[in-house]
Amino acid sequence: MIKTGLFSGSFNPIHIGHLALANFLCEFGGLDEVWFLVSPQNPFKEQKGLLDDELRLELVRISIRDYAGFKASDFEFHLPKPSYTIHTLEKLQEVYPEREFHLIIGSDNWNVFDKWKDSDRILKDYHLVVYPRPGYPINPDRPVPQSVRIVEAPTFEISSTFIRKSLESGHDVSFFMNGEAYNRLTEYLKTQK
Repeated sequence: MIKTGLFSGSFNPIHIGHLALANFLCEFGGLDEVWFLVSPQNPFKEQKGLLDDELRLELVRISIRDYAGFKASDFEFHLPKPSYTIHTLEKLQEVYPEREFHLIIGSDNWNVFDKWKDSDRILKDYHLVVYPRPGYPINPDRPVPQSVRIVEAPTFEISSTFIRKSLESGHDVSFFMNGEAYNRLTEYLKTQK
């Protein structure tokens, strides 16, 4: 059975922190591959500053193409909105029965995981990989179910918001992203002015 990590997010834009974490999970975290599930814009929510869906997917594809263990996915683009994680997991399992899916989430999300839709079902039927996020320590007194693995992955103080704001104010943050993806993003932003 192929152990497939599901790294879901807006990737607005994808940066080296995302890439380094996924690389760590493939090389040291027991996963055979990591799929970057690009989340579509939620039509029921105003998402100020969210780059176009297709552009975010393109930037992911550019950023990961040199690493065989990574895959860019627009799977959630084709699911009913709003998209809940449990629905994505169920549909993925239906389409790819030969894979064992491991949902990758940060400690910030783990700390509020009980508020997720059908969180008990996710814990019962799927695997979770929880990585540290700065400022969100994992509660040592909270029991960790057998389906959950806490990993000591490297942490990076980089955010997509930081990259977007830096570009808006004219800063060169080219070392925070894959070089080709950075060039594509800056070209795109010039056309939006």
